[in-house]
Amino acid sequence: MIKKYDSLAGALVDLFGNSVKIAKTDRLTGGDINKAYGLTLTDGTKVFMKANARENFNFFECERAGLEEIQKSNAITTPKVLGYGTDNGEQVGYSFLLLSFVELGNFAVNFWDDFAQSLAKMHRFSGSEGSNGFGFYQDNYIGARAQKNTWTKSWIEFFRDNRLAVQFKDADKYFDESDRKRISKLLDNLDKFLIEPDAPSLLHGDMWAGNVMCGPEGKAVLIDPAVYYGHREADLAMTELFGGFNSRFYEAYNEAFPLESGYDDRRDLYNLYHLLNHLNMFGQNYLDGVRAILREYTE
Repeated sequence: MIKKYDSLAGALVDLFGNSVKIAKTDRLTGGDINKAYGLTLTDGTKVFMKANARENFNFFECERAGLEEIQKSNAITTPKVLGYGTDNGEQVGYSFLLLSFVELGNFAVNFWDDFAQSLAKMHRFSGSEGSNGFGFYQDNYIGARAQKNTWTKSWIEFFRDNRLAVQFKDADKYFDESDRKRISKLLDNLDKFLIEPDAPSLLHGDMWAGNVMCGPEGKAVLIDPAVYYGHREADLAMTELFGGFNSRFYEAYNEAFPLESGYDDRRDLYNLYHLLNHLNMFGQNYLDGVRAILREYTE
């Protein structure tokens, strides 16, 4: 059971003993939402710590839940959650998440094959949560924005109500009347484009190259999940949104868990969700991409 702590010092004492202190703190790059640190303890142990404002503690509660859900699949490596909590600090206080430190490794010769097979195994995992349908037992975050995960028996309904409709509503100020007509047409006819899977799949939810590390054994390590149970095509689609993975990854995934015909026709619709999220986070620069996909499915 991963514990919640009310101070960083208390967490370190509980996890590593009274004699262990922080010997060195290194500020690490990467990530726009949280501050990241490498903590080296006096016994030589290295710990990865994320920190944010105290009131943003829920970011770490959700990340803990997501990492633990992926670990339940016994399919692919993630950092181990050590502990999380809040600290009053010297001034306004902060929230924190402690994870095992993942040392970067060199890509193994079979990195992409192994990664694809591991992801396919994770996508075959429905677990006890997946038996509830599509969604997750708590809402979480996609980037800095809230992600709604209300359980739904239909994947198409889930993707319409918990993914596209929420983002369209939040982005309404960017749209003109023509856009709004297209949005209504798309949401009303989503069942003409998407298909129901045979079973829910455990999804990473934010499956782009920046959330895949090469660990010390040369194998993939997944970080920063936005976990839910959905259609695996949504994860695969996002891998192609920002540059894509090595072509061998897609070949190996299809060998391990073949995609249904028509995936290429559905891919952009899944990525519309992420483009809308970027529009809502970063603004106007993503509007043309959103409109292009709207036209693709409504003309």
